[in-house]
Amino acid sequence: MTAGPEYAAPALDKGLDILELLARTSGALNQSEIAEATGRSTNQIFRVLSTLERRGYVFRDKQSGLYSLAMKLFELAHQHPPLRGLVSAALPIMQELAQQARQSCNLAVLDGTEVRVIAQVESPADFGFRVRVGATFGVATTATGAVLCTDSDVPLVRADTLQPGITDVVAPVRNASGTIAALTVPYVATTFSEVDAERVLHLATRAAMKISQVLRSEALRGT
Repeated sequence: MTAGPEYAAPALDKGLDILELLARTSGALNQSEIAEATGRSTNQIFRVLSTLERRGYVFRDKQSGLYSLAMKLFELAHQHPPLRGLVSAALPIMQELAQQARQSCNLAVLDGTEVRVIAQVESPADFGFRVRVGATFGVATTATGAVLCTDSDVPLVRADTLQPGITDVVAPVRNASGTIAALTVPYVATTFSEVDAERVLHLATRAAMKISQVLRSEALRGT
């Protein structure tokens, strides 16, 4: 049932509008730009912005006065039990994968129409491609997105469309309902590479299966 006007919370609406605006904006915005984009006056959003800044949801640059989205929402998402359990199950296996493959690896999930990285392990070698935890990418432009949307148990190897010289090796992490995450090795092929791409594909596929088995075992213990 849709709540009627008598249940509206104007201040909350303003806060959510600001957070959603900053989330889809690549750069930072000033107070006037935020007011215009949300269809409100600067006076209407001043207190809301101050509260969001005080609570750590937005960041205001002291010199420019520009506002950008802080990491508080991402931190809250990580406190959500299903996501926290997924990362906890995956990290030890990802660390083993990085050691064996001599490459970095990351774990990502679908977040609406985007792919969001929720865990990352650095390459133990002197080189590697790092993806920041919390980073988002378009579903349609990435091999990781293709694996998450296909809901198949088949891994994927494809040249990265955004980063020349990177080959994405992606394996699905699955539970009883289907694919819930994708384990990606952004493979860097150089003269110093110790492990070839075919071997990395095997290692990544095996690691994704291990994570899937851990999640299924935990689900059975919880029933």
